Amino acid sequence: MRSIQIIFLLSILFLFASCQKDDSTSTDTNITDINEIDPNGNGNNLPGGTVNNNSMVSLGRLLFWDPILSGEKDVACATCHHPDFGYADGRELPMGVGGQGLGPARIDAVNDDIEVGGRNTPTIINTAFNGISANGNIDPAQAPMFWDNRLRSLEAQALGPLLSFEEMRGHAFNENVALDSIVNRLSNIGQYNTLFTAAFGTNNSITSTNIGSAIAAFERTIIATDSPFDQFQAGNQNALTQAQIRGMDRFEDIGCDDCHSGPMFSDFELHVVGVPDNNLLATSDAGANGSYAFRTPTLRNLGETGPYFHNGVGGNLQETIQFYITARNFARGNGGGGGNGGGGNNGLNVNPNVNQNDIDNDVRNLQNFNNNDIQDIIAFIQALDDPGFDRTIPATVPSGLNPGGNID
Repeated sequence: MRSIQIIFLLSILFLFASCQKDDSTSTDTNITDINEIDPNGNGNNLPGGTVNNNSMVSLGRLLFWDPILSGEKDVACATCHHPDFGYADGRELPMGVGGQGLGPARIDAVNDDIEVGGRNTPTIINTAFNGISANGNIDPAQAPMFWDNRLRSLEAQALGPLLSFEEMRGHAFNENVALDSIVNRLSNIGQYNTLFTAAFGTNNSITSTNIGSAIAAFERTIIATDSPFDQFQAGNQNALTQAQIRGMDRFEDIGCDDCHSGPMFSDFELHVVGVPDNNLLATSDAGANGSYAFRTPTLRNLGETGPYFHNGVGGNLQETIQFYITARNFARGNGGGGGNGGGGNNGLNVNPNVNQNDIDNDVRNLQNFNNNDIQDIIAFIQALDDPGFDRTIPATVPSGLNPGGNID
């Protein structure tokens, strides 16, 4: 009788165990499937009321690659947003006007008074989704842009570098006449007149607003949403390795997703993390409104878009993630402050201009994690990479200049 009871109990335990949910292979139901979302907001509320179309995208691609938009005619948008570097540049800080070469190999070819740019070049991959909420809502007209969220919409962002002295404008013209000067240049090129008319439906349509709209239309086509994680979310239980699944779980348990949330793994909000200044810069970068706050970056395609943080001081993912332990401990009064750049054997130190009490609570409240956790989280972040984005480089541009500017 006793043996029958034991067998019965074991059977019940087996049935109970077999009916339990296997968390190691379940999708993350907290994250909306990015492939169910229209980056154009279903065509609604695009700035200027324009709708993405083939003619506008084709025009935008040419403008993106044409150095005619820069003051000295030597820099294009693609100079610092190149597909070889995940539409970033692989540098800590960008080198625009006066530079020669591509990516980390780019050098100052003229040795003038134009310095490197002040902030790390963000990728344009998936910027169509900037500002997307955790539940997948998106408003293209209010999409936050740049590391300090100072502009809204891709249309506005596209014109920003054209006005920047270091990035594209140079000495050719003053900022207040830069856009008008570029419009005049394009108006004198017959092919651009034809392309703008085809894209916008009227003659004399070369305006700064339409330049921004065309470039934005092109940028909205540069998306990468078929990563192993996306495949896992779609139901492919074999898309992630066990290390990546462990990393996904620890990512949530530790609290990384308090800021790196939603389909883009960013809340697109400003946070004070305390990243040290880059020693290449003469002055400290105080961030948005002098608060040392910067926007949460997306974690997608980090494999091609390093180095990391707003000024590129995070040389690799290990160093970058490790810094959050330092920042958390500093916020709790356990050291980690002082000093620019590297922090010796302990990696990066917290920016000495940031007060302990100013560190964001989401950093202060991070749970404990160790190097094994970091390795698993890195594996998970690698599962967010999708190399299948559009890498097309036009053979020529209407100005006749070298596509991409002085990058050879």
